[in-house]
Formats: sequence, C-alpha cells, structure tokens
Amino acid sequence: MRQLTYYVGVTLDGFIAGPDDEVDFYPVTPAFAEMMGTELADVQPAFVRADRGGVDQPLTRFDTVVMGRRTYEPALQVDVTDPYSHLRTVVFSTTLADAGEPNVEIVRTDPVARVRELKAQPGLGIYLAGGATLAGVLLDEIDRLIIKKYPVIAGSGIPMASHSFSPTQFGLDRVRSFDNGCVVLEYTRLR
Repeated sequence: MRQLTYYVGVTLDGFIAGPDDEVDFYPVTPAFAEMMGTELADVQPAFVRADRGGVDQPLTRFDTVVMGRRTYEPALQVDVTDPYSHLRTVVFSTTLADAGEPNVEIVRTDPVARVRELKAQPGLGIYLAGGATLAGVLLDEIDRLIIKKYPVIAGSGIPMASHSFSPTQFGLDRVRSFDNGCVVLEYTRLR
C-alpha cells in the first residue's frame, strides 16, 4: 500500500507560515537548496524542477501530490493551474471550479475517503503539500513526516496541523542538520 508523507517546513514554535501566509522568513542556503532539489526533487514545483534542469528526471519517491485550496491558490494567482505537472495533483476544495487541467483533480467530497482510495492504488508515495486544515483532517492517514525545522520563532501563524486534541505518535528515523541551522527530521507513524 502507498504511503502518505507530510513534507513541511516549520518554525521552532510549530508554525508553517505567518498569520498572512508569510514564508519568506525561512533561511535557505545553496547547500540546503541543493539537498531539497536532489533528494526531494519530486516535491519541487515544476518551475523549480525546470530551473534545475530536472523536468525529465524520473520520479523516485512520489507520483501524487494532495493539497488544500489555500496551498493551491498561490499558483492560481499567477495563472498556473498545474504547479506540479510532473505529479498527479489532487486538490481538496468545496469552492474551487474545475482547473481545466487533465492532471489536476478537484475533490469536493471527503478527503479521508479519497486519500484511502489513492493509497490503495499502485504507484509511488503520496506527498501531502498542506495545509494545516487538510493535515489535521488527514492526520490518521499520515504514514510519514519529513519536517524541515527552521531556526526561527514566528510567535504566531498557521500551525503544522489544525485538529482537536489527539496525541499521535511517530518514531524518529533520521535527523540531519544543515548550514542554515535547519534540521530535517524524518518520522514513521507508530501503529
């Protein structure tokens, strides 16, 4: 069965973005960008893959991305309707119109049921791009976490997952630190 991986950047105090969706305060160095662009190339938007010359590189970890409307909207604001053209894209929204892209599926029904269907299909992993509301809804379906913990305290903003009190344990698989002070933590759900 395919696994759902929530890959996300967070501040030391657990926010994925500022109160107005700000993310420009995360420090990124060339060495850190290189790691993200090579090891995690599948999760890079298509324009980043193109800039790195990796448009035609084979997928290695993920072949599907799922996201909420707020994660998808920044691309729409710059007239990009398929920001992950190298991945099957599933957007959960009750308000968005059909994107008119054969690679983009707008799902208006239960995210949990659709993710379970995706997990049962053959293929590579499923990348959860966010955001907090969708991560909270899909918490019981998340199999793996890849967390980029940045050396920044935001004070307020959008949490990593919005959900009611529900302690969920994950086991630490790997820890790496980088020259920008970021620590990348990889976890697997404990069942």
